[in-house]
Amino acid sequence: MRCPDRLPEQTYRQVLEELAGLSAVVQALPPAAALVNLTGALCYHGTTAHRLGQVLRIRMLSRLGTDVRVGIGPSVTATASATASAQIPLPGGVLTITPDQAADWLARLPVDGLHGIGPRQAAVLRDYGIHSVGLLAAVPPANVQRLIGGRAGRLAADRARGIDPRPVVPRALPASATVRCSFDRHTLDGAPVRAALLDLVVRLGARLRRRGQAARALTFTLRFAGGTSWEKTRRLAEPSAHDDDLRQLANQLMDAAGLQRGRLTGIVLRGEDLIDADRVAQQISLDDTREARLLAERTVVRDKFGPAAIGPAAVFRRAS
Repeated sequence: MRCPDRLPEQTYRQVLEELAGLSAVVQALPPAAALVNLTGALCYHGTTAHRLGQVLRIRMLSRLGTDVRVGIGPSVTATASATASAQIPLPGGVLTITPDQAADWLARLPVDGLHGIGPRQAAVLRDYGIHSVGLLAAVPPANVQRLIGGRAGRLAADRARGIDPRPVVPRALPASATVRCSFDRHTLDGAPVRAALLDLVVRLGARLRRRGQAARALTFTLRFAGGTSWEKTRRLAEPSAHDDDLRQLANQLMDAAGLQRGRLTGIVLRGEDLIDADRVAQQISLDDTREARLLAERTVVRDKFGPAAIGPAAVFRRAS
């Protein structure tokens, strides 16, 4: 199943919840796709796979207002290729490929329509006259490996022949935590923006520590006047919920934006791929300054008067 591009994360999570109502085996493929194993669901619901695909699409439209492209087939290659196929009209629809149809259906696809074939690989194959998946299946696997590489060529040759033993592995969307701020007026990069970013870091860190979680990555989004936005994700050196670590990476993301005269309307900071804080190794530090800041994070003052009772001076100057 494939959702529209640029689907909000919250809506995508709701889509996954709807899928879980149909089958217990759902594999999230962020940011806008998922695989579902319907083997057990067919017995449970007592209907056909095509009917379940139609039910799913109707639920998405009626409950979430989102149309989806549903491909049903005997393998991951067939279903993924189906959702990208022009045979499903925009904005959505359901295409079912039975096991006895799979080989012939794949053979008619253009070579770049086979799931797993990238633009460069497709260009190389077309240069050698391989324009369809059927022609790719007719080429000896050893020749395909020489054209596009060993492992990639072997996988492409197998999938063109309908050989794809990959199972659907249950995988939920990693947990995330989001904080955001909006500016009352269009604001250029400068002290107010940096103070707002620091405030988001403090709020995100406090939320993660309160939930007993740590982030493996940060996603930073800048919103500009006119409705455009810029987004970038980077991973932390190690999972953390400490203000020090989050601030360092957030400033790197801000610097990577390379702002000059961009008029900002808001900032969003999201902790990605969260894990339980108990799973994070505790490193011994000889940096007294860092240890003092970590102590301030867990001071009893915050427990009694709230997380805003103590924090960076720049944040409080901004608030006043």
